[in-house]
Amino acid sequence: MGSIRTAWSLPVVARCPCTWGRVPIIPQSRIFEDLNPGQRRAVEAVAGPVCILAGAGAGKTTTITRRIANQVLTGEFRAAQILAVTFTTKAADEMKRRLAELGAGRVQARTFHSAAVRQLNHFTGEQRPVIESKFGMLGPIVRNLPKPYDRRALADIDTEIKWAKNNRQPPRKYVAAVQQAGRTPPIPAELMEGVYQEYERRKQASGQIDFEDQLELTIRLFEDDAAKLAVFREGYRAFTVDEYQDVNLLQQTLLDIWLGERDDLCVVGDDYQSIYGFTGATPRHLLAMPERYPNPTVVVLESNYRSTPEIIGLANRLVPGLGGREKVLQATISSGPKPATRSFQSGEIEADFIAKQIRGLHQDGVALREIAILYRVNFRSPSYEEALMRVGIPFQVWGGAFLDRRAAKRVIPRLERRRFETSIVPAVGEEIRMDGYLKDPPADVGATELAFQKDLAQLLALAAEFDDGTRTVGEFVAHLRGRFESESQRDAVQLMSYHSAKGLEFEAVFLPRLEEDEMPYWRAVKAETVSEERRLFYVGLTRAKRHLFMTRSSAEKPPSPFLAELHPPRADAGSRRGQQDSRRPRRSRSNGIVARVGRSLEWGGQLSGRYRVHGRGRRLVAGGRGEDTCSLRPWSERRKTERATHATRLALSTVISNRTDRPPEPMAEVRIPHDAPNLTPSVLPARNTSGDGPSTTASTQEAASSGAAICD
Repeated sequence: MGSIRTAWSLPVVARCPCTWGRVPIIPQSRIFEDLNPGQRRAVEAVAGPVCILAGAGAGKTTTITRRIANQVLTGEFRAAQILAVTFTTKAADEMKRRLAELGAGRVQARTFHSAAVRQLNHFTGEQRPVIESKFGMLGPIVRNLPKPYDRRALADIDTEIKWAKNNRQPPRKYVAAVQQAGRTPPIPAELMEGVYQEYERRKQASGQIDFEDQLELTIRLFEDDAAKLAVFREGYRAFTVDEYQDVNLLQQTLLDIWLGERDDLCVVGDDYQSIYGFTGATPRHLLAMPERYPNPTVVVLESNYRSTPEIIGLANRLVPGLGGREKVLQATISSGPKPATRSFQSGEIEADFIAKQIRGLHQDGVALREIAILYRVNFRSPSYEEALMRVGIPFQVWGGAFLDRRAAKRVIPRLERRRFETSIVPAVGEEIRMDGYLKDPPADVGATELAFQKDLAQLLALAAEFDDGTRTVGEFVAHLRGRFESESQRDAVQLMSYHSAKGLEFEAVFLPRLEEDEMPYWRAVKAETVSEERRLFYVGLTRAKRHLFMTRSSAEKPPSPFLAELHPPRADAGSRRGQQDSRRPRRSRSNGIVARVGRSLEWGGQLSGRYRVHGRGRRLVAGGRGEDTCSLRPWSERRKTERATHATRLALSTVISNRTDRPPEPMAEVRIPHDAPNLTPSVLPARNTSGDGPSTTASTQEAASSGAAICD
């Protein structure tokens, strides 16, 4: 039946492929079942270099697991010769589950770190303890820094060390590496080098290694011992790498060593979802992969099986700014509610609105676990926790639950030592004052410290709510643990950062605080970091399957510039247009305006009225009152000096009658800000040089309609 490549030096005669391994491979018809043409092409390419550029919700896990099963079924490789790597344990477990269902359960599916540890243990026989978190070792080092750097968030220091190690830069080369990369460290580079050096010293003295060391030590093992490397390469012949857009130099170096001169590599990823640049990850490895190998198979997957056409149409509007390999998602499921946007006067009002919307969705049959609130930074979660608690909705916090945050972790252990006391409020008050509680913290303390103060205040408020003069401090602590037990309930609203949401999907998604300094985050000052923030926003949008809400916590703060790229509808806008057009976006030649088929504009104030952009933005059709037609043209270049910053002036002409055979009459000149989703233009005098026709006032009144200015 032919010979196959094996882990041994001599070829062996193959038995029926269907009996390889202890679990029979399923029929080939099952492997190709329900695949679209792009997926089928990827699954059929069982050998050689394969690059799968998979858009959000395009079924990439289905594609690569079916391909691996087909590699085994066709006899190209034995299951034990294939290594599949991904980035999270959850993703690896899901891959294992699907492979087992396909009869390829003997394929190794691991994270990069898990694979490296297994190789280290196998070839060295050592199992060195691993530091689960750098915070414990970094805390004393950072606290010994000169002021004000001793207050720097440990997460920022931790991220900087990860960046250096992922780029294979030891402490002695750190300053030069930062300068070459044009990177701004969280503290002065020389101080950061000292922190990095001391961290490495203490780590080595303790006999421990960190996660980055696992990969670095594996690289050194194979670089120093050719015999062991040969054994590894003889055992593993084919590799599949998931989420390849997030590979960093350290991981790519290890992958190159695994492969050697061979080319049996399949990578899958989406450069639009590359969001870990701050740790050294880059989509360049994914985009350049087809150029590194001769005759690669390149497959682009654009059919989205997750979200409604309305959500896909909205997300596609970010495509012109995402760069990389263009992919325009195509919705495959039925239409749903239009994405909604709202603006509020405060974060508390915004959070209450979100909680009420969630309650309504749940009453309509949406499971709580299918609802997510995404935020840019973890310290934003308390606002939504409090709002959900006020309406009795359970929630689960990813990477920052109340009892896991700094305030509770510092105060509760001390309260447990006072468990028999009955004066609960005084006891809690004393303990939080030990941690620097401020009743009215100044506004300039910084967002992290402000969140810490809010948690301390919440502990005091919870104590006042619980204290009846008879119960004990110990009972209060037990009450806290019971009250926040909802954070581990299965059917609970999911609260998480955008980064934590990567790879997940939910029936309903809320994206709050869409303002400047929040999205993009205030530290994103360079073009490449702003681009990554846009990709992060894209990830947030594409997590939603059916319901998408975008909100702002302040009408006074400038809105996120990304909203200007979307122009989403408001929840109460009452727009009656059909489903969003998810076709390829078209760029307008008009200055500053990106016009797309199916996009409509609503302008508030005197010039309120809804307009749909047609073609390349050269023509508008009024949809608010009748079918008035307008023309759109860039303001004369001669008037360029009169333009306001971040604004474009346009000249509008309108026909007051519903008849389209009348010549256009001058209406007004308007200024449309680029960076505002609420477009309230400045009205300038009409330039009616003909001396006849209706006045500007009449024209604007005819076009006027109620409601805030939005675009959908």
